[in-house]
Amino acid sequence: MRENYRGHYVEDGYVVLEGLLSSQECDELRQRMAEIVDQMDVPEHCRTTFSTYHDEQLKTQGNADYFITSGDKIRFFFEKGVFDDKGEFIVPKQRSLNKVGHALHAYEPLYKKVTHSPKIQVTKKLGLASPVILQSMFIFKQPGNGGEVTPHQDATFLYTEPLGRVMGVWIALEDATVNNGCLWFIPGSHNSGISRRMVRTPPGTYPLTDFTGREQTYDDEKFISVPVKKGGVVLIHGEVVHRSAENTSEDSRHVYTFHIMESKDTRWSPDNWLQPTEELPFPPLYTK
Repeated sequence: MRENYRGHYVEDGYVVLEGLLSSQECDELRQRMAEIVDQMDVPEHCRTTFSTYHDEQLKTQGNADYFITSGDKIRFFFEKGVFDDKGEFIVPKQRSLNKVGHALHAYEPLYKKVTHSPKIQVTKKLGLASPVILQSMFIFKQPGNGGEVTPHQDATFLYTEPLGRVMGVWIALEDATVNNGCLWFIPGSHNSGISRRMVRTPPGTYPLTDFTGREQTYDDEKFISVPVKKGGVVLIHGEVVHRSAENTSEDSRHVYTFHIMESKDTRWSPDNWLQPTEELPFPPLYTK
């Protein structure tokens, strides 16, 4: 583990901590996810056959409803082109998913255990006194069709006042390489604020979310690839610019990732798509 990881995080907006999880812990998380996928019911809106513009609108709205109410649930989000026009799989089930989210940390015992693991509490050395867990995801980055993630800042989607209170914890459950879609960062890009926000629209309006502002154009030359070995963790500042390429390789790039927020003296925006609920308030990261 890097000795001065706090310094690297403050300077670059991210830091890699190798070997935080054992190979066995990574395999157990992947095995449990395979079981979840085997047992999943495909959401009804994914099964919708659409032939008219109105049908397509309803399908899109079904997708949006399903997403915006997923903060306190375990739900399934698919890659493009994995269903035929009748909503049947045209790829193997295990190869169809983009991600599963957004409450694995609350309802899946194995994921809950890793999320609250003492190993993760290296965050204390980064000054997080009272962090709470906002959301969690298993990201598949499927071989051959794992989609590109364009340059973005997490605070666009997870906005706080003041800024700088959100951190991503990104755990490589397999080797993440340049070939299978590892993360790329612009070091030091976390010091300029954000230019775009995703916000909820007023109740009763559609679409359910919209963007204010615009994503900046970034110089491709400034991005640095950040490969991570299986079991390594990347801590990601909420404002650092990062992306990942499409996975055109024959290897998946499975990741368990979750976001935390320093709750002390922080206001979570009521305009964010993700909101705490009565069923699942944002739980504290540190357990006694």
